[in-house]
Amino acid sequence: MRALRRTLLALGAAVVIAGVVRLRGSGGTPPQRGGWRELPEDELV
Repeated sequence: MRALRRTLLALGAAVVIAGVVRLRGSGGTPPQRGGWRELPEDELV
């Protein structure tokens, strides 16, 4: 009986932690600078 309670407690804690991580997200704001830019013709050669 004690092992069953511990198992249920561990599963419940894992569900709560997974829910918090999912709600908070992992990304944040995307970068505001950088990325692709159009190259001038002299840089293409």
